[in-house]
Amino acid sequence: MRKIMILAASAAMMAATAASAQQQPAQPPAAAPSAPAAPEGQSAAPTIQSVTVVDINELPKETQTQVNTVVAQRSDDDLKQLRSSIDATPQIKSALEAKGLTSAQVIAASMAKDGALTLITKKAS
Repeated sequence: MRKIMILAASAAMMAATAASAQQQPAQPPAAAPSAPAAPEGQSAAPTIQSVTVVDINELPKETQTQVNTVVAQRSDDDLKQLRSSIDATPQIKSALEAKGLTSAQVIAASMAKDGALTLITKKAS
């Protein structure tokens, strides 16, 4: 559970790095590993190998609480950057579309060292 919380918190930081790499028009999305170096103690974001989309209601209650806590502490700008990064990456966008979702429903993202990206979504109430 702690790992989910840490990953969700770091997702905003990774999204900012990915968004910076995405904003350079001459640089394709696959070039994300050449993005600016991450802060000390963290390695650069890995290349996306797989994308998993999970609705927050599918998570255990304790994990939902942890994700909601992290989401509440994140700024609106962080969320906008995450969603912009998703929209700019065809692989991620198509994974959401395959489930009938859009980036507007993504509330958090987590990237594992092996390149497995998990998007946590929340359907509009």
